[in-house]
Amino acid sequence: MQTLVICIDRDNDLGDKANVQGPLIGKEANIEAAVKLALADPEDSDTNTIFGGVKILDELLAKGVDAEIFTLAGDRNIGIISDQKIANQLDMLLKKFPAESVIFVSDGAEDETLLPIVQSRVKIDSVRRIVVMQSANLESTYYIIKHAFNDPKISQTFFVPLGLTALIYAFFLLINYSQGAIIGILAAVGLYMLYRGFSDTVAFYWEKLKDSFHSGRMTFFTYSTAFFLIVVATLAGLMEVWEVYTAEGLWYYGVVPLFTAFIHRTIWIYILAILFADAGKIIDCKQRAEPLGKYLIPVFFVLSVGFLFWGATSYIMSMNPVLGSDIADPRAGLEQFVYSIIFAIILALAGIKASNRPQATAKKSKR
Repeated sequence: MQTLVICIDRDNDLGDKANVQGPLIGKEANIEAAVKLALADPEDSDTNTIFGGVKILDELLAKGVDAEIFTLAGDRNIGIISDQKIANQLDMLLKKFPAESVIFVSDGAEDETLLPIVQSRVKIDSVRRIVVMQSANLESTYYIIKHAFNDPKISQTFFVPLGLTALIYAFFLLINYSQGAIIGILAAVGLYMLYRGFSDTVAFYWEKLKDSFHSGRMTFFTYSTAFFLIVVATLAGLMEVWEVYTAEGLWYYGVVPLFTAFIHRTIWIYILAILFADAGKIIDCKQRAEPLGKYLIPVFFVLSVGFLFWGATSYIMSMNPVLGSDIADPRAGLEQFVYSIIFAIILALAGIKASNRPQATAKKSKR
């Protein structure tokens, strides 16, 4: 085949609104899906993208070019998950329909972020952006704002922080603690911004967790346990810092000792959470008779880092006994720090040796 016309529906409006699963292969399947999407949501721009791709296909066929049209659909979780689905669909189609080049059809810049993914697999001859011409009334400011607020992507990003701010402020006014409103608002907005910033990563691991649950894998239990251990460790560390802070105040201890107290209180619980998550992978690999090396090796390095942090924080706290350290003598704290470094080095070397063992075995088998 000479040319493929590829239309992109990155957020899977076809599946969510028209109940049509991608990829769509051929002119008839694409027209039928576009009509269903237009009936479900006449304002969706993906409908025009597909019809635009069909028009390009007809032009190529009229010129005698051997061409076909495909529509690739992603996922409502735009980012890693949707892009992986589109990449997998593209790989599958290129195996069945090897082509010399493609024409990339989209409805805007969001879909065009997938250009590098397509270009890494096949040559792109042209990029067509389908822009819908609207009347002057529809282009008014009121309509644009109203339409934007009806879009879940925009409304969630805009209204959620405002709603959180209003609710938190109202709550603290109700309990006559207006000073706490600033702390609560900053904390809530900060957590929301972190979630939005890591939304792709969160969605990726959430999909993996759901997959492990439906597949009956041990990683579902160990990942859940690791998550709760992280929550418990964070709360325990914050309680420790709050106890020290309320005793004398930040002006007395400074930021570094308080941060040291947090790390010293939580480090082994965080390490245990990581080991729990890794243990689930090891058990699943053993059940599937897969190599365990890539999951056993991190155990050594995680424990090594744990001893380093524990020894360092113990030494710092021994120099400031008012923080509540069990070691009151700085010399004893220094000795413990040195021993922890030595033990961490031994664990790291053991991990390096374990990582080199499969390579040595593979070399022997080649000989």
